[in-house]
Amino acid sequence: MISRSDYFAAKLAYETDPADLHAARTAGEQLVVVDVRSAQAWAQGRVTGALHMPHSEIATRASQEIAPDAEVVVYCWSPGCNGGTRGAAEFARLGYRVREMIGGFEYWAREGYPIEDADGIHHRPVDPLTGIPRIRTRP
Repeated sequence: MISRSDYFAAKLAYETDPADLHAARTAGEQLVVVDVRSAQAWAQGRVTGALHMPHSEIATRASQEIAPDAEVVVYCWSPGCNGGTRGAAEFARLGYRVREMIGGFEYWAREGYPIEDADGIHHRPVDPLTGIPRIRTRP
């Protein structure tokens, strides 16, 4: 049986959240962030600098577009979908170091981190239920 501390350590090895992803990127960590949603969802907005690769295309595209030693973070829409989990499973099957961003794009946007769409980069207001507006800084 796995210990509680081992369980939670393993969980953190396979998951990240919007705040930790933003902090890692701000600190200069080299991460490939992959949006596994549909083209329609991608067009509505995405994590800045993300690569669009729907989970159904990972098996055929990943090795051509992402270095095999890259650290990958995948996300889908929200906690209410499992596309990010499917995407992470496929990257893992291909041998990539991969984590899933829990909360997905919904929480990235709700926490006020930069989002990108065809019109450029934007910040949505911080949702006080998910983030603390007075301490958020914008790069």
